[in-house]
Amino acid sequence: MDINSIIAQYGYAALVIGSLAEGETITLLGGVAAHQGLLQFPLVVISVALGGMIGDQLLFFLGRRYGGKILRRFSRHRAKIHYAQKMIQRRPYLFVVGTRFMYGFRVIGPLLIGASHLPPKIFIPLNILGAVVWALLFTTLGYIGGEVVAPWLHSLDQHIKHGVWLVLIVGIVVATRWWMKQRNKRKAQ
Repeated sequence: MDINSIIAQYGYAALVIGSLAEGETITLLGGVAAHQGLLQFPLVVISVALGGMIGDQLLFFLGRRYGGKILRRFSRHRAKIHYAQKMIQRRPYLFVVGTRFMYGFRVIGPLLIGASHLPPKIFIPLNILGAVVWALLFTTLGYIGGEVVAPWLHSLDQHIKHGVWLVLIVGIVVATRWWMKQRNKRKAQ
């Protein structure tokens, strides 16, 4: 079984699981796989959106239930948390959709939103909208990036061989240099 058949068989499940939390990399790779013809583009978008939506829903409800306790542990960031909660109250629509696009904020964002007691009837549709837009954007970027990566992937085996030879040569040079230093130290004593 080669890597292509593994991707074709388990790719969608891997995309759902991989996009539960921080999924930009897995989403881009899903786009590349769609470009290669291993996965279907619409199903990649749906899988990634589903994983991202489920992950954020879980974090939102975790934040609604335990958000206060969790956020108290971050006493150093109290001012930032307070500022984010004010933003959630002022512009909940923008904050819920935008959180998905803020680097490093994908996990803490839904927790903050849940802890702010934003009603689920507002969060859920916005989360779905944000997940679909996010999935479509990053899958498309991966698909377009597949144009650049495709020639490299076809010669991956050759790149691996060159990499092994490079590591082997560097290892020999480093070992020879270390051996010569040790030999010179013994002669100097």
